[in-house]
Amino acid sequence: MSISANYGPPADSTQGIGVLREAHNRGVSFFDTAEIYGPFTNEDVVGEALAPFRDSVVIATKFGLVSHSGGGPRALDSSPANIRIAVEGSLKRLRTDRIDLYYQHRVDPKVPIEEVAGAIKNLIEEGKVLHFGLSEASAATIRRAHAVQPVTAVQTEYSLMERDAEKNGVLAACEELGIGFVPWGPVGMGYLSGKMDARTTLDPKTDLRAGFDRFSRENLAANRPIVDAVQRFAQRKNATPAQISLAWLLAQKPWIVPIPGTRNIDHLRENLGAINVHLTLADLGEIDTVLAGITVHGGRMNAGQMQIVDTAGALSGAAAR
Repeated sequence: MSISANYGPPADSTQGIGVLREAHNRGVSFFDTAEIYGPFTNEDVVGEALAPFRDSVVIATKFGLVSHSGGGPRALDSSPANIRIAVEGSLKRLRTDRIDLYYQHRVDPKVPIEEVAGAIKNLIEEGKVLHFGLSEASAATIRRAHAVQPVTAVQTEYSLMERDAEKNGVLAACEELGIGFVPWGPVGMGYLSGKMDARTTLDPKTDLRAGFDRFSRENLAANRPIVDAVQRFAQRKNATPAQISLAWLLAQKPWIVPIPGTRNIDHLRENLGAINVHLTLADLGEIDTVLAGITVHGGRMNAGQMQIVDTAGALSGAAAR
């Protein structure tokens, strides 16, 4: 995502392709995109970058935040007809004959999740999609979708400073049902890297975070104790705060796979260094104890973004009624 949208102006496509190919050269095999990133341009970059080694990578993309019937980007539309149009466009841009993992980007209250799962089941039977995923779905929605078409992965924000998935039943549902969990924002949307502070300025025209409470000038300062705590631990482990953030996620469960994003090769190398940071049970306990005593200031997204996050099955439940 960050190559093409939302965290600043788009990178040059040549730079984006170079970063993706460097990631593959370093052993990365799982790449995540969406039609809304750009919109559409990120899928083009991913498709061109990965075409030479398509059969050795797993590509995930997403539908449902673009309406192809005139609603445009940022319009919830998971109708079976829209899914059919979306998948054909993504296949073309990604230069592939199948999408390995196809996520519903956000739960659509107008369409019962069973209909969405049924539409994906049809695409799987046709071979155009291999696996079904959900993004920012509640535990109740996950269970209902899984009953129609097995869900392979659930993607939700999860990090050292964003722990809702531990409390709302989503992680528990994934473990019970054998579903993989894919944390987005694993480095706190960049905040846990330690490279942002109250002086950081984000352009509201190109950076979504500029409108998030957690990235206000006041909260960038108020949340500094979290970064300081992670930094102290990182020094003991001869690692960076970003590496500790990723290593912490990797140590939670074997079925949790974080997806850090970057357009910078140096940051890519730093992120991949997290696999060499080994956290013991004692380390994990200490981290949790320290962070439990620190308040996180600010909501994780703005009100508009949070309105389309499925909580407690409210969205899909209303649709089903």
